[in-house]
Amino acid sequence: MTLTHLVAALIVAALYIWLLPARWRGWALMAVSIVAVYWLSPALTIRYLDFALPTATVVLAAAIWWFTLPPHSTPTREDRAALGVLAVLILGLAATRYLTPELRPTPSRAPEVPAVALALAIAGAVIGLVGYRLRGRGRFLTVAIALIVGLFAVLKTEPLAIAAAGGLRALSGQQVDLARPGDLSWLGFSYVAFRLIHLLRDRQTGRLPVLSLREALTYVTFFPALTAGPIDRAERFVKDLRAVPTLTGPDAARIVEAAGRILIGILKKFVIADNLVLLALGPANAEQFTSAGGGWLLLYGYGLRLFLDFSGYTDIAIGLGLLFGLRLPENFDRPYTRQNITAFWQSWHISLSNWVRFYVFSPFSRALLNREPRPSPQFVVFAAQMVTMLIIGLWHGVTWAFVAWGAWHGLGLFAHKWWSDRTRRWYLSLKDRPRLKAAWTVAGWALTLQFVMLGWVWFALPQVDQAARVFLKLFGIGW
Repeated sequence: MTLTHLVAALIVAALYIWLLPARWRGWALMAVSIVAVYWLSPALTIRYLDFALPTATVVLAAAIWWFTLPPHSTPTREDRAALGVLAVLILGLAATRYLTPELRPTPSRAPEVPAVALALAIAGAVIGLVGYRLRGRGRFLTVAIALIVGLFAVLKTEPLAIAAAGGLRALSGQQVDLARPGDLSWLGFSYVAFRLIHLLRDRQTGRLPVLSLREALTYVTFFPALTAGPIDRAERFVKDLRAVPTLTGPDAARIVEAAGRILIGILKKFVIADNLVLLALGPANAEQFTSAGGGWLLLYGYGLRLFLDFSGYTDIAIGLGLLFGLRLPENFDRPYTRQNITAFWQSWHISLSNWVRFYVFSPFSRALLNREPRPSPQFVVFAAQMVTMLIIGLWHGVTWAFVAWGAWHGLGLFAHKWWSDRTRRWYLSLKDRPRLKAAWTVAGWALTLQFVMLGWVWFALPQVDQAARVFLKLFGIGW
């Protein structure tokens, strides 16, 4: 989201607050979010792909809603109306191909309207037929989760992304040898995929509340959280969404809080983080520093920039959500002040940490504990923490550098668990020795901060050999 996008969102929010009747606000949120999926998407080099991918986002959201309906339920009148609104919006956006480029809400010229209508009709027929026969069944939902994970893996794995881009280029009659991963820049799919998996998995376990199509579409595509999170839970999000029509008139307290969060986000992201680029570690300057001290300066600059960038986006998303009547969950809570690596992960990208804990760590741990013979508790903790952190690493990108970053944090979490189990009594005894406790707290904070910063080496540098060289140079090795 750029400052231009933010200004436009604030104008829409003002119209929403002061002019829109309360009963239409839920529908307006769905419509605005769907249009924003197209408007925020980057221009792509493959013909019509920057229209096709946003369309795939909203169609996938509608399909998953249909697949997660209880087996014997039928769409309501509101659901049929939402489906009609969705089709009209997509066709209307396609029709903007006849406008001048300055007036189009899409990144480039959309396909012909009849072609879009035919594609929607075919997709709707297939989704409707498959869902009618199989929706709500456990194995079918598992297959749907696997397909989303597979699609995610293609997008995040460079050779697979290049191969897919080459295939799409061939279909569109474009030069295949120019294919690159950036051809498949699917806006927000990392977050969309987790929301879709959440819907499917919670339907399997019976925790998912019954959602209308309008609610499901708004949950998956809610534009303030589309590009950088946070990853909300459907039941919490929908509770706020259903309360939107009860909000009467401008709420001064909510508007002031929202404005404060947005201003803080702008300061973090656009004023500070964007100006830290030259002082932050990256592939361009990784080999240019001439001393270990210079490397540490770049590394700390990168860590600060990363936090301000991510948390700044979160502040803006939370502020915009408040303007529209929804309170998104907090995503960062002073992570660099934490005294151990476990506390760091409880306060860094909180919604992601909670998601993987709920859908990866806990079920994986239970599966290991239910095996015969039962593994040792230490092995269960180690395996579950490593798998969880490796998945978080691969979620950012399927590269060896992200594998190394995930493994670094997995080992750190296990080491902290092992250490804290053996020093708990001693630590509790420090309550009668405040100075020693304060010194130990400072030491824990310093060690945790250094550990996290060293981990950012693997995050900042996509080539694992370059990351390894920089890592050693920070300790004066390999000059």
